[in-house]
Amino acid sequence: MSVAGEWLDPQLAPVLVAVIALAVLGTTVLFVVGLAAYGRRRTTRYCLIVVVLGLLVVRSLTGLGTVLGLVPMTVHHLVEHGFDFLIAVLVLYLVFRSGAASDGVTAGLDD
Repeated sequence: MSVAGEWLDPQLAPVLVAVIALAVLGTTVLFVVGLAAYGRRRTTRYCLIVVVLGLLVVRSLTGLGTVLGLVPMTVHHLVEHGFDFLIAVLVLYLVFRSGAASDGVTAGLDD
């Protein structure tokens, strides 16, 4: 199995693999914590947070797969940068829907 192909200096490959492996571990832990929080609250807001955390896990796994030569660079760019946009949209949606408690905007999101 070739690590990363032509785009990565072989001396830096172990560092990159270690950093991405830590990202996979960290995002997976956050995803599990998010699932537990959603299990307790069962609101739309918590569900969307779990979706965002799940997208981060898939994004990290895609990066690891790319470095290990399992995911083509084109797929890497489509998945990772597409998910970047989707994550930003979902987070901004949550922020705008939250508002101040006195706005009355939050009632619909937590139903």
